[in-house]
Amino acid sequence: MPVFSPTSSPTWTDERIERLKRHFEAGLSCREIAADIGVSRNAVIGKLSRLNLTRGRSVDERKLQDNRSFAPPRAPKTVPRLQYEMLATIYGETAAPVVTGPIDDTNRCSLLELSENRCRWPISTPGADDFCFCGNASHDGQPYCAGHSRLAYRPNSRVRIARG
Repeated sequence: MPVFSPTSSPTWTDERIERLKRHFEAGLSCREIAADIGVSRNAVIGKLSRLNLTRGRSVDERKLQDNRSFAPPRAPKTVPRLQYEMLATIYGETAAPVVTGPIDDTNRCSLLELSENRCRWPISTPGADDFCFCGNASHDGQPYCAGHSRLAYRPNSRVRIARG
């Protein structure tokens, strides 16, 4: 059984490649070359790249220029205000380490048993026979109980260093 193949001719024939090289050597723009050959400007750019034809500076000159033209480093991103307020509520404003006690495991529940004010922290691996959710009470519309909130909303090391 024959395999379907497009009936159009290949884009880059030997004749078109020679015309591309001649036009490139003559200094025509990619748009002008594309119009003459009958292909898109992007096709011309791609073919020039595959043929390793470049204009202007050499690769070494471009690398030197690129190394000198780096923009000044950006200021570190700040913690969004809402996230900071949440972290401050959970951890308090002190730099004292948070004491993590055991998390109550008597309220574990399935997905169907979850309600709005129950902790959604997954226990085990989804699909496993023992998979469930924490199910402890969560407060103030938070998805997790206080114990799992301490795990979920830990400030990153920069925040801990800045606060410490």
